[in-house]
Amino acid sequence: MKPRTVLLTAGVFLASLFALPGGAAAHCDTLGGPVVAAAKTALETGDITPVLKWVRKEDEAEIREMFEKALAVRKKGPEARELADMYFFETLVRIHRAGEGAPYTGLKPAGAVEPAVEQADRALASGKVDGLVRLVTEAVREGIRERFQRAYTRSEHAQDSVAAGRAFVRAYVEFTHYVERLHMDATEHGGAEMHEPHQ
Repeated sequence: MKPRTVLLTAGVFLASLFALPGGAAAHCDTLGGPVVAAAKTALETGDITPVLKWVRKEDEAEIREMFEKALAVRKKGPEARELADMYFFETLVRIHRAGEGAPYTGLKPAGAVEPAVEQADRALASGKVDGLVRLVTEAVREGIRERFQRAYTRSEHAQDSVAAGRAFVRAYVEFTHYVERLHMDATEHGGAEMHEPHQ
């Protein structure tokens, strides 16, 4: 498989993950996600800059205000520090999610993230995408094969009865829509430019 094809396949799979409601799209809802990581850095250094990229310009004033309050409360002791940090994390993630048009349902544990998203973060941190490409390519390959086999098997009995015909149609629709979605995402250009909520 050509490198460009492999990378497009990986991108398609990740796009399908992020499109799932309440699923991988909630990566930034985790305590181990990049938004909270940026918040921790900001609170430790007293510099809000690392978190601003995660919110829209129109939300910046609210985040700055909450950041200053968190810094003040943190000075009152260990328990106050813990509460202030968590409140700032929750506020930041909630506003970040709202900027993406996504619901906020609370912070999740650090490990609550899809393997592909975890691999995507590792790839960006290391500068090496091979592990992510292998994971995603295998998942896409299996997804196509599974849906194809189901549709093909049912196509052999589609004329046996109305019920069998309907079973085939369901499998056919699932299979063709799946590959259509993959192909459309893989051949669409400029996706990154079309989804930049933090202007």
